[in-house]
Amino acid sequence: MISKRQFLVLSGATAGACAIAAVQSSPRSRPGPRAGYFPNTTVLTHDGHKLRFYDDIVKGKVVAINMMYTACTGICPGNTANLKLVQEELADHLDKHVFMYSMTLRPDIDTPQALRDYVKRYAIPKGWTFLTGKPAEMDAIRRKLGFFNDDPIIDADPNQHTGMVRVGNEALDRWAMCPALGSPKQTARTILQLRA
Repeated sequence: MISKRQFLVLSGATAGACAIAAVQSSPRSRPGPRAGYFPNTTVLTHDGHKLRFYDDIVKGKVVAINMMYTACTGICPGNTANLKLVQEELADHLDKHVFMYSMTLRPDIDTPQALRDYVKRYAIPKGWTFLTGKPAEMDAIRRKLGFFNDDPIIDADPNQHTGMVRVGNEALDRWAMCPALGSPKQTARTILQLRA
């Protein structure tokens, strides 16, 4: 989780806007610029498949990643509903040029089956993958993605998690944060602009 102040610093824009931080370009055939940054730990999909976080989730891809948990009654249902609209906007690009992921903040309760039930409950179409894993490893990934708060009490409370989506193109090391409840068209446009 990041504070509002940190988000504004990261984005360099208003809270309702998406900001793209473009840095060096990198050929797709080599390990990307974040090969040593992101953990390459094993995560499990809602379908029970094992994937490596860096190699299979972000390496060389344009991604949109948010944090959630299945028992959340706060911002998660609204975020999920709005991100379904983003998914609709990206329909022609999903699993080809763009990959959508939701990572649980509560891997202690969110098994692949619990995530599968969540996907069914919200009628989420294919092209959006939900992830879980070992608690310590999921926490390390969360922090690397920028979903944290400097206050350890707030950071430890999943009810206070941020309603943001990390979007990025790992191959070009372009990253942004967008509000999960922002305009679906604007979020989709920002994601597509990250493509090479």
